[in-house]
Amino acid sequence: MAEKTGPPGLKGYPNAYDPNFKGPVAKRSCTDVLCCIIFILFIIAYILLGLVAWIHGDPRRVAYPTDSKGHFCGQKGTSNENKTILFYFNLFSCTSPSVVVNLQCPTTQICVSKCPEKFLTYMEIEFAHKTSQNYSTYYSQFCKTPFGKPAKALAQLLLDDDCPTAIFPSKPFLQRCFPDFATNNGTLTVGNKTTFEDGSGRTRNAIELRTAANRVNKILDARAVGMKIFEDYATTWYWILIGLTIAMLLSCMFVILLRFIAGILFWVFMVGVIGIIGYGIWHCYQEYNNLQGRPNSHLSVYDLGIQTDLSMYFQLKQTWLAFMIILCILEVFIILMLIFLRERIRISITLLKEGSKAIGCIPTTLIYPILTFIFISICIAYWAVIAIYLATSGVPIYKVIAPEGKCKHENTTCNPEIFNTTEIAKACPEAQCNFAFYGGKSLYHQYVPTFQMFNLFVFFWLINFVIALGQCALAGAFASYYWAFRKPDDIPPHPLFTAFGRAIRYHTGSLAFGSLLLALIQMFKIVLEYLDRRLKDPQNNISKFLQCCLKCCFWCLENVIKYFNRNAYVMIAIYGKNFCRSARDAFNLLMRNILKIAVMDKVTDFVLILGKILVAGCIGMLAFLLFTQRLPTIIEGPTSLNYYWVPLLTVIIGSYLVAHGFFSVYAMCIDTIFICFLEDLERNDGSTERPYYMSQSLLKILKEPTVRTKKH
Repeated sequence: MAEKTGPPGLKGYPNAYDPNFKGPVAKRSCTDVLCCIIFILFIIAYILLGLVAWIHGDPRRVAYPTDSKGHFCGQKGTSNENKTILFYFNLFSCTSPSVVVNLQCPTTQICVSKCPEKFLTYMEIEFAHKTSQNYSTYYSQFCKTPFGKPAKALAQLLLDDDCPTAIFPSKPFLQRCFPDFATNNGTLTVGNKTTFEDGSGRTRNAIELRTAANRVNKILDARAVGMKIFEDYATTWYWILIGLTIAMLLSCMFVILLRFIAGILFWVFMVGVIGIIGYGIWHCYQEYNNLQGRPNSHLSVYDLGIQTDLSMYFQLKQTWLAFMIILCILEVFIILMLIFLRERIRISITLLKEGSKAIGCIPTTLIYPILTFIFISICIAYWAVIAIYLATSGVPIYKVIAPEGKCKHENTTCNPEIFNTTEIAKACPEAQCNFAFYGGKSLYHQYVPTFQMFNLFVFFWLINFVIALGQCALAGAFASYYWAFRKPDDIPPHPLFTAFGRAIRYHTGSLAFGSLLLALIQMFKIVLEYLDRRLKDPQNNISKFLQCCLKCCFWCLENVIKYFNRNAYVMIAIYGKNFCRSARDAFNLLMRNILKIAVMDKVTDFVLILGKILVAGCIGMLAFLLFTQRLPTIIEGPTSLNYYWVPLLTVIIGSYLVAHGFFSVYAMCIDTIFICFLEDLERNDGSTERPYYMSQSLLKILKEPTVRTKKH
């Protein structure tokens, strides 16, 4: 018999056989040391960047609004401790609402303890003070310095900018006073008034004030939606936890049952997913039919425009028609996949059974996704903290502002302590030196945008490294299972812990190498998206087409790299070679067995995706019936929800992620077993001297296609 072609990990390849090979190589050396050193240096630089950002940054600048003098509103231990809200003297001067949000509105801003609740002008309190001091006392709390009676004329007041010329009924939002808009019989009002005096002799209306704060009002609408969503979460949080717990138990039950009744469970997946989607189609049709004849239900989403109240979209027939079409397409796609892949499904069921046996022998692998979740959460938290500290780095910068832009020195930097003695104050008597933003001209402040890019890049690198570490550790554990001749007796103790330790000790550089490739591609995608947004207005059709092609190419490249990285990590876990050699060996191994890959394809992934959809769909259907009060006789759910879809989507997405955590272990197990199977075929021939390590069912189902092809 001719000598079989051996795997590239052996000496003397291609004609070699190692009778002592019994799974992942124990004697290893560190791989990709240079990349490991670079990775460690980047982590050290990342830590140093966090320290520097912590020194220069101040998150209070995000938590607290800042007045015109650069003082924080509501900061403990200061004179503004009880003044937590920012008040704008003249909101009409804020021609751009975005300027208001960025604290660069050209008007004086002070900290107050509460927002105005009534209409008052400075001229009115001058006359009202003769009969009562209450008006003066109330009005003075919105001035720079409280007073007992009006001591200045209106002209001098405007010149010194000590008080606002008028105050309007307002409400606090984001710790800032914004007008209290309302609609009365279709007419916009402020404090039940449509017109009012602005204190400078002009009569204003609510529409003018609304125009001055148009975007701010949209934020107020979003605030109302946000508060309702928060109320829904506060009402249903325990139901959400119950749903996620049931999803975890259901996923765990499916993983256990796959070991014994994989074939039956697969058809349960099929029937369940088709049934859930069918129910969704029926429900969409019912809602569409119920909206027939209702006023305004015929409007399109385009006619409705962008609305903060998402429930308005569910009152349109077009919305339910679109949902029904999407679900019908998905239903037809799944049925066609079942018809054309019926032969390959038999192979996937066998692989699922083998994967269930492996997970049953190493049950600790089901806990590993929790460790990955913890690592990723730490990375996200660290990235967010650094981003906030970098964004708040700097010293207060003051700019010259003038009403209606009547000063040539407007927007120039100034010093508020000496501003009144400068030539600018003499040339522009009405100009003020107000706080604008935080910044600086030092070397550090000049490179803050670069540091933000570095923060994002290392974040991508670390996230991909954590995922790669999990894949390599799981591959090592499942490879130990496969290469155990007598299962489970020959499986080494603590295989997952051993594989994790090997990956950290010897292959940090290789894992960093693979994750670096993905991080670079993801950064290119971010830069491309940034350029797309910056060049959105002047671009033509050709540039749009090129950008779409680039996005598509990068998306394909990222997925190809992920696929080859995944197989490379399996080879690293088994043989302990460096990344490039492992990737090359994995590629060559797959190419030498292209027929088996064609047979296996991604059918198993398709089956696992159906399992995730089934788990999320079952929990989502129960949550839908509960949150819409359709199970009153069985169980009483929450009765006062503003938007039932908020907890419903949370439960569905959360259930899918929980199921993904369990089934991702399954997917890695099957990929590892398949790679080991190909290695086993090349190493052994099934004889007494060189027996196969695979099970007979796996050998029969995966070797049959190749044998038939060779005979043909």
